[in-house]
Amino acid sequence: MSDNGVDEHPKEKQRGPVVLRRQRREELTTTDQRLLDSRGPSDWVHTDPWRVLRIQAEFVEGFGALAEVPSAVTVFGSARTQRDHPEYELGRGLGGALAAAGYAVITGGGPGAMEAVNRGCSEAGGFSVGLGIELPFEQGLNPWVDLGVNFRYFFVRKTMFIKYSQAFICLPGGFGTLDELFEALTLVQTKKVTKFPVVLFGRSYWQGLYDWVKNSALASGKVGEKDLALLHLTDDIDDAVRVVDESHKAWGDAH
Repeated sequence: MSDNGVDEHPKEKQRGPVVLRRQRREELTTTDQRLLDSRGPSDWVHTDPWRVLRIQAEFVEGFGALAEVPSAVTVFGSARTQRDHPEYELGRGLGGALAAAGYAVITGGGPGAMEAVNRGCSEAGGFSVGLGIELPFEQGLNPWVDLGVNFRYFFVRKTMFIKYSQAFICLPGGFGTLDELFEALTLVQTKKVTKFPVVLFGRSYWQGLYDWVKNSALASGKVGEKDLALLHLTDDIDDAVRVVDESHKAWGDAH
């Protein structure tokens, strides 16, 4: 007991590496008991320590499944793109062109533009990968995926997109596509990844965003000229593949 009456060494209980003190140590059961006792509610599977193991398992599963994927390009786009929309055919053509150039394609594995790219790649004899995500509404992997992995956590899935891709191509899309676009730009800007081109496919769709970055973010000094140059805007499939090829070759020469 210290001079001011405060107990400097309160009673404690150890739970493995964790120390419990004061009222926190008043547990009626042990960790082993809770593990081996099959009775009671299943709330324990939703606790944060258990989630850590799930997260670890997702990384291990993803790394294992994708380790032998050849050089790949990740293509994003809207799940809402209809099969009779011109953007679907563009995605299909892009997937086929990437396969013909020797690249696997990786998409979010869903319908719409993602399906179009997977389909085009598969039809051209390429390797078509889909990385799905658990959502509150049913989606599932599209039928043109050769290798599919479903994830619970967005951040694990994002790691796989970056780790196993040589480039990002963004077809017209919504918040999910924008999220991935700006994450990729941030990683390239901060040199977390190198020689990673980001292509915006579809000038009429992306021009407004490009102009905003140029006229607002760049003009006010929030980004630099080199940052703006990270974005390549095109309507041409051959041009998009050329950008990927040049970047991939430059990376190979440097390594």
